[in-house]
Amino acid sequence: MENTFWIWYPGDFELYHAMKQNFSRVERGFGWPAFWKSEGFRNRVAFRRTYELEQETSFTVFSNAIGHVLVTRENGEKKYPFGKKITVAPGKVRISIHAGCVEAFPCAYVQGEVIHSDKTWKAEDYSQPLVPVGVCKYFTKPGQNPTVWEYTEKECKPVKISEINGGVLAEFETELTAAVYVKSKRSNCVDSTSEDEDLEVFCGESEDEALDLEHCYYSWQPNPVTNRCPCCAVRFAFIPNCKAEDVEITAFYQYVDFPKRASFKCNDEKLNKIWEVAEHTFRLCSGIFFLDGVKRDKWIWSGDAYQSFFVNQYLLADPDIDQRTLLALRGNDPMTRHINTIMDYSLFWILGVLYHYEAYGDLEFVRQVYPKMCSLMEFCEGQLDENGFLVGRENDWIYIDWADMDKTGALCAEQMLFAACWQTMAKVSAALGEENPEYMEKYEKLIGQIRKFYWDQEKGAFIDSFESGKRNVTRHANIFAILFHIATQEEQEKILANVIKNDAIPAITTPYFNFFELDMLCQTGNLEFVLNKIRNYWGGMLDRGAVTFWEEFDPEAPVETQYDMYGDRFGKSLCHAWAASPIYFLAKYFMGLKFTGVGGKEFVVEPHTEFFDSFDCTLPVAEGQVHIVWDGNELKVEKTAHRLDL
Repeated sequence: MENTFWIWYPGDFELYHAMKQNFSRVERGFGWPAFWKSEGFRNRVAFRRTYELEQETSFTVFSNAIGHVLVTRENGEKKYPFGKKITVAPGKVRISIHAGCVEAFPCAYVQGEVIHSDKTWKAEDYSQPLVPVGVCKYFTKPGQNPTVWEYTEKECKPVKISEINGGVLAEFETELTAAVYVKSKRSNCVDSTSEDEDLEVFCGESEDEALDLEHCYYSWQPNPVTNRCPCCAVRFAFIPNCKAEDVEITAFYQYVDFPKRASFKCNDEKLNKIWEVAEHTFRLCSGIFFLDGVKRDKWIWSGDAYQSFFVNQYLLADPDIDQRTLLALRGNDPMTRHINTIMDYSLFWILGVLYHYEAYGDLEFVRQVYPKMCSLMEFCEGQLDENGFLVGRENDWIYIDWADMDKTGALCAEQMLFAACWQTMAKVSAALGEENPEYMEKYEKLIGQIRKFYWDQEKGAFIDSFESGKRNVTRHANIFAILFHIATQEEQEKILANVIKNDAIPAITTPYFNFFELDMLCQTGNLEFVLNKIRNYWGGMLDRGAVTFWEEFDPEAPVETQYDMYGDRFGKSLCHAWAASPIYFLAKYFMGLKFTGVGGKEFVVEPHTEFFDSFDCTLPVAEGQVHIVWDGNELKVEKTAHRLDL
């Protein structure tokens, strides 16, 4: 029946699949589960719904758990097993599904014309009040298993096969998340029935990696029955000790099939290619959740996810992956460690909830997570120093960026984010009708302290830290000061002159923090600089042979070490979600699509045609699209009120 879903306790689906995702990393033959606390799903729950029946009706309950269905009427109650058709007479009836499962989260599917599982059901875990059930639009049929995500699969043939180093190298058109399939075509090469155990497939994001048998991240022996290797990131696959005529090679690309809702073409072919590669990068990193990268780490990181929310609104416009990612990251109360163990990543989670709400108007989701926003902020308040600054505890990771900065004591960039979070709490509580003036009071007090301790009048900038006495200035805190509207107009002008446009201040080298710097520069009207940075920085990766965008890129680094990171020969992720931000910049600032109301229904389109001879762009707005065309003479903007998949 339409609008029938598998149901579960809200958040359990996300916690279960997040645990599977964060335990999926494999590196050079060993597993590497994520090093932060893994949240558990509930193993015993009840689902409840009361009906006023006008006539007799029947229903059947399916579940992955053990348990029973309890039908309660005024004259008594009766238990039924799962999988059995249940018929109930007219009148008031309460249906309760009691389910327990050790291996996974308990879930249920109620099939019937009148009594069926939809979003109106409530769940309880025997310790908290009833709450609305969790559902997912992908699980609507009784034969499905919500503990198993069903990926779309596409067969991809190599575009080139060559013999090199005594083996066979297969090259695919672009990077994929795929199960490489290898089948023997000769008896002297390993096949599914051979006793030869030596066949190995080395999968790399680059040709260098696939051919480096010692340092390659992924090496597999194909399954003897299916001839498939485990799904992994692959652009090149190398099979040693084999010839091209001996073996058949293909790849089965596995992905979540998000409909195409955005497109971009202009007269600048480099920008077109940057959009295309950024989109492919982002789609590879968008599965059940937003991931950091598809080779390393394949984990759910809050900072990476925060930037993905911005790209998502302008590319996929899929609110559900936002929700799943936010629920997976936050976990359950009580809060005992920072998200991903990183202090700033806890703060980005708070900011991410607000961005999601403003993008999609999803007030029910905000209402669901608001208590966890409050408890996270209370957790942060438990680690304030005598000046009211947020400081790390033992084993807290103070990240901000891969950059050399003075992290002694309370770090200014962290305080900027913490202040932005108090603003966020004020906005969210107001949206829920629970205005709390204390939030803005804490914001104003913290801003006063930041200005008192970190603003250096002589340098005309915010310093990293005051405790060490070094008075060191980097871009990071100053970028946040402008981006989150903390700096006054006078301070902003000084920051732009003394920091942002000062070549003596070390440049940003990660796409991650380039996102914040370029967003800030767009907000301050430096569009020409940003467009040139996109062409040169992301275009520089293309010039180095990139088919997806990288975790880090230093244009000055020699080619022979361009894949090095973390002291590892191939440690750099060559497909990283935080590198897809050109989509956001081109769509919002250059195509000029800016949302003026919650939910994406109200917007303005103010393209900067001065930078283009022509362009043709389609972008998602609420449930529709906006089509923006410039032919060099005439600008046309057309909105469709309904969703079109391109």
